[in-house]
Amino acid sequence: MLEKMKIKFDTSDFDDMVKELRNIGPNSMKQLYPFYRKETPIRSGNARNKTKLRSSEIRSKYPYAGRLDDGWSDQAPKGFTEPSIEKLDSIIDKTITRANR
Repeated sequence: MLEKMKIKFDTSDFDDMVKELRNIGPNSMKQLYPFYRKETPIRSGNARNKTKLRSSEIRSKYPYAGRLDDGWSDQAPKGFTEPSIEKLDSIIDKTITRANR
């Protein structure tokens, strides 16, 4: 009598990695949001109060956001977008490294 043999691949690690990478946008923005707000200059509090996280976007919803990001405030002479992009690169690198383990 012939013996039957089955081979089955365990794809759970791969599935977990794909799931983590699929959510990289929203998860990265959640991690970035507190940093972005902290980098936003504060005088009256309006700019930080009007900075909101929506899904995979951080929105600065006030008319002078561009001026602040261009370094108009002494509190953030480099603006807040460039430092945040550097931070986001770091967050994404860490996420990818963690997913590849």
